[in-house]
Amino acid sequence: MSITIITPVWNNVATVGHCLRSLAEQSVPCQHILVDGVSTDGTLEVIRQHQAPETVVISEPDKGLYDAINKGLKQATGDIVGVLNADDYYPTNDVLQCVKDAFDDPGIDVTYGDLLYVDRGDTDKVIRTWKSGAFQRDKFYAGWMPPHPTFFIRRELYEQHGRYRLDLGSAADYELMLRMLLKHKANAAYIPRVLVHMRNEGMSNASLKNRIKANRFDRQAWRVNEIKPRPWTLVAKPLGKLGQWFTGS
Repeated sequence: MSITIITPVWNNVATVGHCLRSLAEQSVPCQHILVDGVSTDGTLEVIRQHQAPETVVISEPDKGLYDAINKGLKQATGDIVGVLNADDYYPTNDVLQCVKDAFDDPGIDVTYGDLLYVDRGDTDKVIRTWKSGAFQRDKFYAGWMPPHPTFFIRRELYEQHGRYRLDLGSAADYELMLRMLLKHKANAAYIPRVLVHMRNEGMSNASLKNRIKANRFDRQAWRVNEIKPRPWTLVAKPLGKLGQWFTGS
């Protein structure tokens, strides 16, 4: 069973080397596709220093993060696909082995785990802890979603149900999870351990203005899948993250 990891990149000279090293140290080999949006800060030079001979590098203008991931999906050959952003890294060398072991069950379509937000300058300092919990499909109605950087999915599901929608902004990953897990009822398995360390807060959490905009996109994510959320779902989604601030160390 083979794995493809897609890394969208744009002006990540300070962090992309760490990302690449964490992937190179994995005990399970994988196809790695880096999709660069024509960086101008030396990112490509760092990639060339660290990339393995079989690494696929695409560097051309794109329409943002999810367009870059979609480009990577077109080149993916692995049975399982994950996304590792250029600011993120795998904290141990057995992450992909854990993922592979979970997918040894042919009834599993998706896996996910826990995530730590770490300080950008001091990655030993934990800012937030995102503990996902066991999968229950109805949890989506309570505002739940798994952390996207820990989300691995069989490539055939992208072929059956489509890739990321570019018209949903920062909610493109949320919409994809609703589509795969709730609408099409893909079977998911929770890996109860931290799979990814993430340096940044993500687009939707950057400001109150972005959070309001993200809420509109979240609402649209349900609408395009013709699923009706509960009256409290879209309020509970951001509120559910509050507890993450009290589990860091």
